[in-house]
Amino acid sequence: MPWNIIVVDDESSDGTAQAVQRYFESEPRVRLVTRTAQSGLAGAITYGWAQTDADLIGVMDADLQHPPELLPNLIVAIANGADLAIASRYANNGSVENWSWVRKAVSCVAVVASRPVQRQTLRVVDPMSGFFVLRRECIAGLEFQPAGFRLLLEILARGRINSVAEVPFTFASRHSGASKANAMTAVHYFVLLYRLSRHLIFGSRNRPSS
Repeated sequence: MPWNIIVVDDESSDGTAQAVQRYFESEPRVRLVTRTAQSGLAGAITYGWAQTDADLIGVMDADLQHPPELLPNLIVAIANGADLAIASRYANNGSVENWSWVRKAVSCVAVVASRPVQRQTLRVVDPMSGFFVLRRECIAGLEFQPAGFRLLLEILARGRINSVAEVPFTFASRHSGASKANAMTAVHYFVLLYRLSRHLIFGSRNRPSS
């Protein structure tokens, strides 16, 4: 199946753009798109998706914390009928490397806090994952919160998702650089939970009865 790797760069100074351009010289399916005067992981993801008309779209980190070799497994899960395939740190045999107890506790709290806004028929064990593949038709026409890191949770709550597969993996240690998560990330997350709670309450009221 044809594929493209789109690297979204928010005017970084770490050499990302130059590295991608070197790959492009020998592999034209690797493309760089640069956003100017913008930030926010979710916004970068949806901006990248807008650069392709592929039926299957996905996201993964470029720092090798997400193992590229797992990507075929996610695509196979979609081919077997799932609308959304998630690389899960918390599914059977999934794990994380070298996390402090503080980071583990924060992750656990975030997962627990997400449960009320997940649909009961689609609850997953790792709604905070940043590594997943889905059918484009499941989110066609939807607009998502551009700031923050938790696009998957919004997709689970608002997307036209009927089936989900979780594929376990080990979330590796960062090879270089530092996490961009900070106090503002938490603010964006709780704003998202508030918005999704309103969608769950008022969106359900506005749905036509069958």
